[in-house]
Amino acid sequence: MPRQGLPLVDISGLASPDLADRLAVARALDRACAEVGFLHVTGRQFDFARLARLEARARSWFAQDEATKMACYIGTSQNHSGYVPVGEEQFGVGTADLKEAYDINFDYRAEHGRRPLLGPTLWPDTPGFREDVLGWYEHLTAIGRQLFGAFALALGLPEDHFAQHLANPPSQLRLIHYPHDPAAVDRPGIGAHTDYECFTLLHVTAPGLQVVDRDGSWIDVPLVPRALVMNVGDMMEILSNGRYLATTHRVRKVKEERYSFPLFCACDYDHVIAPQVPGEEPRYRPLKGGAHLFAQTAQTFAYLKRRVASGELVLEDAVPLDSFGRTVAARG
Repeated sequence: MPRQGLPLVDISGLASPDLADRLAVARALDRACAEVGFLHVTGRQFDFARLARLEARARSWFAQDEATKMACYIGTSQNHSGYVPVGEEQFGVGTADLKEAYDINFDYRAEHGRRPLLGPTLWPDTPGFREDVLGWYEHLTAIGRQLFGAFALALGLPEDHFAQHLANPPSQLRLIHYPHDPAAVDRPGIGAHTDYECFTLLHVTAPGLQVVDRDGSWIDVPLVPRALVMNVGDMMEILSNGRYLATTHRVRKVKEERYSFPLFCACDYDHVIAPQVPGEEPRYRPLKGGAHLFAQTAQTFAYLKRRVASGELVLEDAVPLDSFGRTVAARG
């Protein structure tokens, strides 16, 4: 991995009616994901005016007092949405993550029973909040569907291979706030982890994100104007049969205030995730996608950990949080 930055892939061609243009993007995406797993993506389809409205809403919402924010506490929601206070999350053993967040789910209202991690989202009463947040969610989810098509082409599958599995995905948008701390020391603001879904599309407002490179060292992810960060998650590692490795990353505790807006792109909750590369012997066992996602989530959130400990909640397909991705070298 080049120390000076990450690959930059222009995905504008995914909106082209010409298959050759879409294939060119798929090849570039394949190289970046196979060699690195973390990249920057840019393209004409990104509406940065929508993103600016989202950022403004987040700044205003997190500036409220704690009591107002806790009225939307995630632990009171039906399906894991709402406000996440500082200290609620912890990846593995160690200090709690130094951030607060607001989590938004796909607004799922099924006739055939509920699914964890799918809507209805717990929304605040703040005027304009739902409209601007949902506007970015829906916009970026549509681009995510284009990227699923590109991954299918990159893996030698029909371009619409994943489309039938994207009707009701537990794709979550997070509004994350790392508060200003002038006394901050250089320790993680969010612990080392891989993302659980297929891939993540991320906008950040300040430095702090680090990724593990191919030799196991931590390197900084630079900010690139008018580009989003993209990385491979656990499920795409399985789908690609290990061609793309989920990328271990963390956030350093930095002194400046920082916002982060990741969209975690997943297939449908009930879709079974298994290797999809034609002609290759499977190297991974199949996983129930939604069950894996919920099990990993329940290992990091305090209110879900309490339910597991009490026996109220029994996890299916639970594997250790560090089951995917590259190993961090001892010196890292």
